[in-house]
Amino acid sequence: MRILFITSSRIGDAVLSTGLLNYMVQTYPDAKITIACGPLAVSLFEGCPAVEEIIPLQKQKYNRHWIKLWRRVIGTRWDIVVDLRDSAVSRLIRSQERHVFGKHVPKDMHKVQQNAAVMDLESVPVPRLWFSEAQQRAAESLIPDDGRAVIGVGPTANWIGKTWATENFIEIIHWLRRTGGKYENARVAVFAAPGEELDARKVLEAFPQKDVIDVIAKTSPGEAAATLARCDFYIGNDSGLMHCAAACGVPTFGVFGPSYPHIYSPWGEHCDYARTPETFDELIDFEGYNAKTLDHSLMGSLTPDMVKKKLETFF
Repeated sequence: MRILFITSSRIGDAVLSTGLLNYMVQTYPDAKITIACGPLAVSLFEGCPAVEEIIPLQKQKYNRHWIKLWRRVIGTRWDIVVDLRDSAVSRLIRSQERHVFGKHVPKDMHKVQQNAAVMDLESVPVPRLWFSEAQQRAAESLIPDDGRAVIGVGPTANWIGKTWATENFIEIIHWLRRTGGKYENARVAVFAAPGEELDARKVLEAFPQKDVIDVIAKTSPGEAAATLARCDFYIGNDSGLMHCAAACGVPTFGVFGPSYPHIYSPWGEHCDYARTPETFDELIDFEGYNAKTLDHSLMGSLTPDMVKKKLETFF
């Protein structure tokens, strides 16, 4: 059996699609799966044992990337095509069965539920990640086991508007590590993508050198996820790292402001979030707002005390 799975270019959405991928892995154990995804997401799928090929979709002008994909897959007679991008490719190739993200999928549900609806599944498969041996070795080298717990923190995001202040993350981590705290004397692993180093290093430098683990712009997304899997708890902004942590089964807590938690909150057995009192739409309702030119966070109304109160019920 051959399955073509077309998924997202964005890290977070790609991770959230892994529940559907895992459903197919479990349901069709002999299937050979080809995945088409954005280049950044490729390493997230390298450890999946059912994956035969990963095709990176580098966006090009005039949608030429879709033409290239069509040329790559047109020669195969597929048994199942699952297309979460609603592309023309899935409609222009031979397949016995096809499931396409379209108008029948309710857009007000969580992304994981939307993905399940693409295949009309009665239950919602939980996202999960697989790791290659190389990714596991990289993770072990970054977070060697010394018997202490590890707090993972992602204090950055790909948009400044949804980035909680670094001093707030520092306060929360001090609170967790305090004498009698949930993670007393825990190590702190700081994660960030390339280009986000400045704020991440502020968190790294707020704690004794012997207690910190630098995972700032050091890994591929797949290696970062494998490293997150070695953490005992994760807290961070709404980002792909947050979804990676949740998909690894790590207790995960997100902080939200100008984004939609009913669609993008961390999904899993032990996941939760705190959000600003204002909704996304209320936060961006001011004169001169422009997402591309915004130069400050919109999460100032979410205080550390509000997050602590929510965390007390989380643990």
